[in-house]
Amino acid sequence: MSVTVRGKPSKGTMLEAGPMDSAVRIGREFVVPGHGHATAAETAPLKPSGIIKFQAPEIVFGPESLAEAGFAARRIGAQRPFVVADPGIIAAGWADELSQHLADADLPATFWSGLTPNPKDFEIAEGYQRYRELGCDVIIAIGGGSCLDAAKGIAILTGNGGQILDYAGVDRVTRPIPPLLMIPSTAGTGADVSQFCIITDTASKVKVTIMGRALVPEISVTDPRLLSTMPADLAAATGLDALTHGIEAYVSCAHNPLADGHALSAVRLVFGNLPRIVDRDATGDLRDHMAQASLEAGMDGPRPHRGAARRGAGPLAVLACRRAGGLGRPGVARGAAGYRSHGRVGLMERPGRPGG
Repeated sequence: MSVTVRGKPSKGTMLEAGPMDSAVRIGREFVVPGHGHATAAETAPLKPSGIIKFQAPEIVFGPESLAEAGFAARRIGAQRPFVVADPGIIAAGWADELSQHLADADLPATFWSGLTPNPKDFEIAEGYQRYRELGCDVIIAIGGGSCLDAAKGIAILTGNGGQILDYAGVDRVTRPIPPLLMIPSTAGTGADVSQFCIITDTASKVKVTIMGRALVPEISVTDPRLLSTMPADLAAATGLDALTHGIEAYVSCAHNPLADGHALSAVRLVFGNLPRIVDRDATGDLRDHMAQASLEAGMDGPRPHRGAARRGAGPLAVLACRRAGGLGRPGVARGAAGYRSHGRVGLMERPGRPGG
């Protein structure tokens, strides 16, 4: 994995979380320094128990990093990029800015926005047909999780044919897909760095998961400025999504030391910054922190054994579109925190209030 950081964070290349009024304990430690103390034994690094596989794209992160999109697309071989963008991103002006950056790199782009929240199977088929008609070669997505999932679905059909629902499950995408460049506009889904793609089966009215290493994008460009046009309710829902990704990764039976640091950092950053983002007190630093939280939560490994939180969110998603992913999971995440079987963590608890 290669990482490019634009801007000048306050300390090193990782951003510091803001303060919070109360700490939450997850496993060995409280998530905010200074609220409670852990013993040396509790905070000792875990030893890897075997081979760890950790796959992530090239990452370009920081304010104004959208300007790198043209160069990034060139690096993965783009000549005729196909850009998937949701209508909100177009209305906010981000698609126009992206188009200009691509033009600066001599890349005339075609934009497609024929998708809705929780992208549908027929929408993926329509996007694929458009991509094929235009003879494009690289897929760029700018938007929220639904937009990024739609781009992955189009890529799957381009390289493998058939119907998108044929690939539901794990590692069923067996042939190469077009290179992917992902530009997230929300802070929480993690689709820009993950190996997941969620598509709605319109016949059965359920969302299906497609998972596999082939779906990890080549490049992720995270520009925190894009969060400035996100509505408060969407900021809350996607922020909770990032929080739950971090919790789930940390308590998973398949956790590993490489992912644990990212998971805990994501939790700290969400707790320290999300409330003020939702209250519209969104300074540049707060957006930077939430963008980092989303990135780290998405990079926390393959995320197995997360069924409880996702099943809890599923029914709500039927009513509230993709936003329910964040809204539905925390309610069951605490119960899932006791799932790990080898004694590393029990229930999440507040200091002095076990199980609270």
